[in-house]
This record gives sequence, C-alpha cells and structure tokens, in this order.
Amino acid sequence: MDDTKMPEPLRQAVNQLVSEAVMNCQEVLRYTEPDMAHDWVRMTLIRGTDVSDTMDMASMLTAAYGQSIGMAMDTLASYLQARQQRSRAAGPRDSDRHTLAGMLGTPPPADDDHEARLRFSWGQGYAEGGLMSEPDEQQLFTQACLHGLRARLCDDVEALDSYLPPHVAQLARKVAEVLVEPQPATA
Repeated sequence: MDDTKMPEPLRQAVNQLVSEAVMNCQEVLRYTEPDMAHDWVRMTLIRGTDVSDTMDMASMLTAAYGQSIGMAMDTLASYLQARQQRSRAAGPRDSDRHTLAGMLGTPPPADDDHEARLRFSWGQGYAEGGLMSEPDEQQLFTQACLHGLRARLCDDVEALDSYLPPHVAQLARKVAEVLVEPQPATA
C-alpha cells in the first residue's frame, strides 16, 4: 500500500465532491418531508442518483490515482467493490420489490423463497424504525446533522418538529443552533 499522503489537488476535489454529495443528501431528506407530496418520487430519485454519481466520481478519481502509482487493477477492483456494482438502468430488482413489500405490509413472498423472505423481513425492519434492535447513535447523529444543516440553510428550524421523531428533531435543532453565524463581540 502506498504510504504517501493524498495529493493536494485530489484531496481538494474529493472534499468538494463529498460536500456536493452532502448537499444532494440534504435534498433527498427534504423530499421525505410530509409537505412534499407533488414531486417526491422524481426528486428523491434524481438527487439520490446525483449522490451516487458524485461519490462514484470521487471513487474513480482515487482509483485513477491508485492506477497512476502502479496499483494492480485486481486490487483496485476489490477496493471499488466491483462485484457489488449493478446498473441502475436495469431498474428495481426482485429483492427491492420484496423489501418494499415488507415496508408497506403487503403479502409476504412464498415460504420456500428464502432470499425473498429475508428481504421482506428487512423491509419490515425499516418500517419498524430501522434494521437494528437498538438505535444506531452514529446514524441518528448523521440524520440530525443533515436535517439541522438543511434547516439552517433554509432558515426553517421550526419545521423540524413537524416531520422528525422528537429525539432527532431535538438533535437537529442543536446542530442548527451551532451553525448560526457568530456575531462579533461589541465592547
């Protein structure tokens, strides 16, 4: 493995791309709010794929750097988790439909289809508040940060209570409060 630091131009590009992805994640969250009945499907898909494409660009730039310093393509492919990659052009898979069925409480798949039952169960887990039995504190904090940042940027902190669970809204408000631009002290 190369022990050199990330080249400064690449570091700047990755930071910019991650920031862009976070802005798009904020938009994805915006379209999950109850007042977004009109365009939520279209905009959630557009912004979600924007996030994916932006992070793909960050990954590919880093992979190109790895290639330029002599990393083997099979090593890069394993780091890029290429076997997990699938084309969005193929559309939703059966596994996506089974997960959604579990979320929405539609009839479960046949008992003999283990993979379908597993995905259905995952969907039920999402519907019940998450896949883990206890809240993941890091995930809650990430949601609160994104919601708080978006609320501060849109100057709509009060709306947090209308669509978030109380504990997430409270954390998001704290994040938004910290993001208030400090005023210079007067003497």
